[in-house]
Amino acid sequence: MQFDFFPSVTLTKYLMRLFSIRIVGILFMLILVLQMLDLLGESGKILAHTGNGQAQLLTYVSMRTPQLISRFLPYSVLLATLFTFWPLNQNSEIIAMRAAGLSAHQILAPMLLTAAAVAGVSFGFNEIFVSGASARLKSWQAVSYGELPHGKKQLSNVYIADGANVLTAEQVMGEGSAMRLHSVTYYLRNNSGAIVARITSPDAAYVQKGWQLDAPNQFDVATTQSKKLPSMIVGQNITPKQITMSSVDPDGQNIFELSNSINLLRESGRRTMELDGRWWHKFSGPLSAILMPLLGAVAAFGLARSGQLFIRAIIGMALGFTYFVVDNAALAMGGFGGYPPLIAAWAPFLLFLCVGETVLIRTEE
Repeated sequence: MQFDFFPSVTLTKYLMRLFSIRIVGILFMLILVLQMLDLLGESGKILAHTGNGQAQLLTYVSMRTPQLISRFLPYSVLLATLFTFWPLNQNSEIIAMRAAGLSAHQILAPMLLTAAAVAGVSFGFNEIFVSGASARLKSWQAVSYGELPHGKKQLSNVYIADGANVLTAEQVMGEGSAMRLHSVTYYLRNNSGAIVARITSPDAAYVQKGWQLDAPNQFDVATTQSKKLPSMIVGQNITPKQITMSSVDPDGQNIFELSNSINLLRESGRRTMELDGRWWHKFSGPLSAILMPLLGAVAAFGLARSGQLFIRAIIGMALGFTYFVVDNAALAMGGFGGYPPLIAAWAPFLLFLCVGETVLIRTEE
């Protein structure tokens, strides 16, 4: 039996069933509590817009819930590991398995298999549901929960330089020549960078010579006077492609869209280290679920009557949460060039994989 990676079929199914039920149960409770708290914080902003009501609150929940599931699924796997191993150890089931000749890795194997399935589901869920929900939610938040934006291509809070001047838009819809800007502001600046005038417009459409502002209104800084202007064209050097590249949200794009955005930025000579790290993290992030049974396995072994079971559970939880802290820190450092993108995304995973294996081997094997 020592040469078999998995225990018997019956025991494997038993452990996988226990583990799966606890993952689903813990994830449901986490999402329920966190969604209620998040909705309490955002409901005032949503209802502040005239015409919003219960339907808009439910729309927000439908957009926010996929984000919460994606973010807290690895935490659920960690807590499920502890809540699975704790009673098994407390009831001496782990001791019975070890007495039957099973190694620590064989006992852990069904958990790792379940966690691998969870990682696969998490990756697919992120690419299919979370990226689209994140993009739509940010676009909705950009208009202060006003009319829900429609359309496939949506950007928000765009900021792009036009020589000394600056063009901003709260929302961008469409792509190519059909692109339209909403809540547009065009800042006129002098050579020293000081703003001399501000032109606002509710909408702007792309024409061959630049961006045509609808019903623009100009505020002059020197005279503090405002005046309405006829339709005018600004940003002659700004193209729809430049606007698309100026606002790339890795959370709101799936892996194929993000790859295309990175390639466009590279062709234009733009820096892509942060986006490269986030691209790799789309793979390493879901795989963190596989680490959780390994890091939490310290709670599975040791005699319950020794009085150290609680301490072992705390150590397992501390190892799991430390991984998330290190992972976020490495990703942030990779964003500003402290680490190469590949190392920023994968180093925490490989480091804690070695840590978990070392702890398991030194203490139980």
